[in-house]
Formats: sequence, C-alpha cells, structure tokens
Amino acid sequence: MEKMRVVHFKKDCISCGACAAIAPEFWEMDAEGLSTLKSSKKVDDHFELEIDSEEARAANQEAADVCPVNIIHVKKKE
Repeated sequence: MEKMRVVHFKKDCISCGACAAIAPEFWEMDAEGLSTLKSSKKVDDHFELEIDSEEARAANQEAADVCPVNIIHVKKKE
C-alpha cells in the first residue's frame, strides 16, 4: 500500500468524540475535550500522521466519515 497521511484540523473540533469511539487506537479526547490524533505532528494549521497499512487507512477513513464537522481527511502522501 502506498503511504498515506491523516490530516486533522483540531481547532474546528466540536468535541463529539465520534473519532475516538470509532478508532481509539488513533484518536483520543484531550483534557479540553477536543479530539487528538495520537502521535501526530503539527503542520501549519493542522496535525498530520503518516500511515502505511490498510488497517490504519480504514480505521481513520471511518473516523473521517463519522466526523460531523468534516475535519479529518485521509489523503495520499505527496
């Protein structure tokens, strides 16, 4: 599988917790109640995590699909 990246715009999180409920191996809620992409790095105005397995892609795509404010994206690594 080609390398992919998960992109998360944390500043727009509404604290619903759907991502953490769907994929707790990648997502958790922080002390302020906002979703956090575990092991990610801050890049400009968002956070990114490189992934390279189909399981990671599927889990994060499901988290993206349930996010009511569409702040999680799974993209091909450029």
